[in-house]
Amino acid sequence: MKTNFLSYLKKIDNETYKIIKKGLIFCFSISLLSALMLLTYTIDTSSLNTYYIGFALFKLSCYLGVEFIVCGLVMDTIKNQLT
Repeated sequence: MKTNFLSYLKKIDNETYKIIKKGLIFCFSISLLSALMLLTYTIDTSSLNTYYIGFALFKLSCYLGVEFIVCGLVMDTIKNQLT
């Protein structure tokens, strides 16, 4: 299954690959922001809202990362079936 997935990733259209790559870079930047907020919380534990915001941003970055990958693969599959 892993080899099938990797071979499928190698066949992705270049334009779709660029969209997925930029989306993952965006998600990584959100996760860095969340890590910074969680680090701030560990230094100064007086504000519980900082923890909740950092944790919510981390979950958001994970969800968006998976969504960029899945939607990119679906978009590539639809493109290939239309041509």
